[in-house]
Amino acid sequence: MGVVARMRDAETARKEAVAVGRRLLSGGLILALGLGLGESRARGQGTAALADDIATIIAEGRRSREQAGNHLGVVHGAVERPFARIAGADEARLGEALPGQQPLDILQGASQALQPGADISADRRPGILPPAIPTPARPEVPLYGPLTLPAAEDEGPPNGLTLEQAIYQLVRANPDLAVKFQELPKAEADILTASLWGNPLIIGSADGIPYGSYSPQRPGSNAYAVSVIQPFDLNGKIRARTRLARSNKEVLCAQYQDAVRLEVDLLHAAYVDVLAARTTVRYLQTSVDNFAALLKTTEDRVRRGAAPTAELDTAMIQRETTANALEEAVTRLRQAKRNLAVLLGLPPAKSDAIELRGALHDRAPTPPPAESLVALALRNRPDLAANRLGVRSALANVDVQRRERFADVFALYTPYGFTANNDDPNARSATAWGAGVFASVPLWNRNQGNIRRADRNVMQTQIEVAALERLVAAEVENAALEYGSSRAAVERTERLILPRAERRREDLRRLYTEGQENLDVYLNAQRDYNEVVRQYRDALIRHRRAMLALNTAVGLRVLP
Repeated sequence: MGVVARMRDAETARKEAVAVGRRLLSGGLILALGLGLGESRARGQGTAALADDIATIIAEGRRSREQAGNHLGVVHGAVERPFARIAGADEARLGEALPGQQPLDILQGASQALQPGADISADRRPGILPPAIPTPARPEVPLYGPLTLPAAEDEGPPNGLTLEQAIYQLVRANPDLAVKFQELPKAEADILTASLWGNPLIIGSADGIPYGSYSPQRPGSNAYAVSVIQPFDLNGKIRARTRLARSNKEVLCAQYQDAVRLEVDLLHAAYVDVLAARTTVRYLQTSVDNFAALLKTTEDRVRRGAAPTAELDTAMIQRETTANALEEAVTRLRQAKRNLAVLLGLPPAKSDAIELRGALHDRAPTPPPAESLVALALRNRPDLAANRLGVRSALANVDVQRRERFADVFALYTPYGFTANNDDPNARSATAWGAGVFASVPLWNRNQGNIRRADRNVMQTQIEVAALERLVAAEVENAALEYGSSRAAVERTERLILPRAERRREDLRRLYTEGQENLDVYLNAQRDYNEVVRQYRDALIRHRRAMLALNTAVGLRVLP
């Protein structure tokens, strides 16, 4: 919900509260006039006539307070409800994004929005996703220098933080999820509010109080009475409101699960960022360690006079350039760990101690075909479940609005009434009791507008469910396509590109060592090989993100 919509809702709530206050003030003035001007012979009529107005004011004020104070109504502030909108709630939709107009990072998952170097802080569905953490720019591998792939990918220490453990920590300690979780006990409070009966109203009245005193020339009597007015729900409005509140709680539970799903999507991005930064550090560290052999060969060639001194300077420059790249990569790794620590609710001081147990390489079996994945998503996606439950909430709201055609019936009971006999000093004063029933007759206002609006809201919610089902299917298919494309790119690079690039580099290195080629030729070959290594690293990162994005799109852990 946008800022303008929230301001409009707040202004509407303020106007409703002012109107209720004015009606209560008017009722108080009517009560004062009735108590002060009623005559002794009409004391029961004055109380009865006043009770209907008071009952109506109480009923309207109670309904306004319910709508303004809990999630059953349409007025919600940004602090009161972190979710953008309860699915199925009867709220205006003109100011929000339609399902087909959502940002690409939601439509297509993290596989496209979280590409290497992409900014994941782009605007997403307001209120559903927390402020995302900017992804630091990835360090580039050096163009020259003996960049070498490690023999095997190190998955980290055995006691390192696995992705499963990170997800558990996220759900347990993430601040944004903790804020959203508070909506569930608030929904329980809304159920309690909806199930409460109206409070009785106790009226004490004094009629026929003279200005001065009564006399035989001006006879009269004082009358005193205590009355109780109790509203009764005869057509089940309280039960209908309670069912609506329970239905809204089920919707909120599903929306909270979807908030967890989207927060885990951000965790996937931050987790892969750390793995990617760690992999780059290891690549560069291997290069720095292996630079000694190139320097030794160059020094021998210069000492023998087989190469100019400038080649030694060039080799030294390349070594220092690689050292600078390694230092930058270490800094990027520390930044990525800090971003991960924020998501996990850990203090920044503990971020450097985070060690991951995971790998970029895909060792998982091939997932099911796209048709099966779409079927899984349609059964398990929590946002779909929330919207489907929202249809039930919309139908429950229709039932509430239909029952609101008939207002509560107010029963008036006067257990004690006392009339002082001032006409005959020898006569005794009398006591009496009285009872009455007050009901509003729905002749003109039968809540027709709200019923019609609730019916339309059911139709709107059903259309949203159908649109979201198509959107989910497209998102899963896109994620499956990205997974297949990225996996093919990794396999092609490992099978065809890397071996040829490495063989060409080794041949030119051998020729340089034997003195058949100069240093520039070898460095050009090394530059080409480094570019292949960079592409291979990016392909691994892309594929690892595609794997996790497929999990997000399906709503299940399909791949590790």
